[in-house]
Formats: sequence, structure tokens, C-alpha cells
Amino acid sequence: MILAAGFGSRLRPLTDRLPKPLIEVAGKPLIAYPLALARAAGIRDVVINLHHHGAALRAALGDGRAYGVSIRYSEEDPILDTGGGILQARALLGEERFVVLNSDSIIDLDLRALVDWHIAQGALATMVLRPDREAARFGLVEIDRAHRVRRLLGRPAAVPEPLTALMFAGVHVFEPDVFRHMARGTFGIVRQTYPAMLAAGCPVAGYVYDGYWRVLDTHAGLAEGRYELTDGPSPLAPANRP
Repeated sequence: MILAAGFGSRLRPLTDRLPKPLIEVAGKPLIAYPLALARAAGIRDVVINLHHHGAALRAALGDGRAYGVSIRYSEEDPILDTGGGILQARALLGEERFVVLNSDSIIDLDLRALVDWHIAQGALATMVLRPDREAARFGLVEIDRAHRVRRLLGRPAAVPEPLTALMFAGVHVFEPDVFRHMARGTFGIVRQTYPAMLAAGCPVAGYVYDGYWRVLDTHAGLAEGRYELTDGPSPLAPANRP
């Protein structure tokens, strides 16, 4: 699933007339990058949620054939936040393991290796995490030596063992049982669902990744991403380029 329903408020006025996932980056719409990532991992069935300028996004992507995938859409009215959007798409996602990506991020990640690692961990959910000097500002995700997530956004208050503090990179792997821990209505997957899973003692794993990553949800981030992907050698592996 690719999350694409947001308003893109920090990219106004670009997003006043255009959905954020269709903003051009190095000659391609931004959403082409997570679509390429999925395709490179052998994922062909993709769900995209829609709200802000959803009709334009649907018209641009169609059935996904041009991107080497098959796309189905989950319409939101009103917008449901990340967790609510995933829950609403449950019927489209089915009863299989699934990956969730953001439409405003570009990451040079081997999704197939991530999913294999997730399976080996026996996790209900896996978060892709990265070391970052700004991690505390965005919200810490802390893992133990076994790569289990033990603290998230400062909760619980204390854990009786050394932890490594990292930042969430916006990629998840979920088992279908994750839906048992979801609330109803509008809610965030990180702020509501993950704390519920941790409180219930569910195995949540943290996959540490230190390769190329860029979130393009501000004008500064967009400018940096465009520069990195246009000037000089591409930071992305050939398989992950749209």
C-alpha cells in the first residue's frame, strides 16, 4: 500500500492544484519512486489511498500498467490519517502480509530483503529505522539488541536495558493480524497502533537502514531531492529507479 491521500500542506502552493504524489522529481512523478521500489521487489498488486485531488492521481496512474504493477484505489471521504486509511483498505489488502510505503519519500531499500528479515524475526510488524542527528526532533523509536522495538515516542517511560534510538523512515511490513490492534475512524498508525501493539506485548521489529533516504514533503526537502536525483550519478540502485 502507498499512502497518497494527504493534503501536502507544507508544499503549498504547488499542492493547491496538484496532489503531492504527482509533483515532478527528476522527470518523474514523486509516486513513481515507491512504485518502482515495489516492482523491484516483485510486488505487483498495489493499493493507493486517495483524498486530496484523488481524481487527478487516479487519472495519471490508471491501472498501473505503465509502472509495471496493478493498482487498486481506496477512496477516503473524509481523510482518515495513516492508520485509518490502512484499515479502510483492509478488504483490498486481503489476509496476506503487506508493505506500506509513503508517497512523499524516496528510499533505496531492498524491499525483498526487508520482508525476508521481517519473516525471520517472527514479527507482527516491522518498522524501517535509520540513524539521524534529527531523530529526537521527529520522535525516537528505540530498539534493543535483538532489534525489537521497546520504546516509541517516549513510551513506556523506562525500559530496564540499553536501547538504541533511531528515526522511523516511513516503511512498514505488517502481518494481517495487525488489524486486531487498530482503532476505528481517524487515527495515526505510529501514534496509536504501534503503542497498542507494544502494550499488548506483540513482537514489533526495527530494521536498521543507513542507505539513501529523502522525504520530500517540504520545499527544502523537494529541492534537495531534485538536486540529488538530477545532478551527478543517481543515488538509487538501477532496479529502484522509475
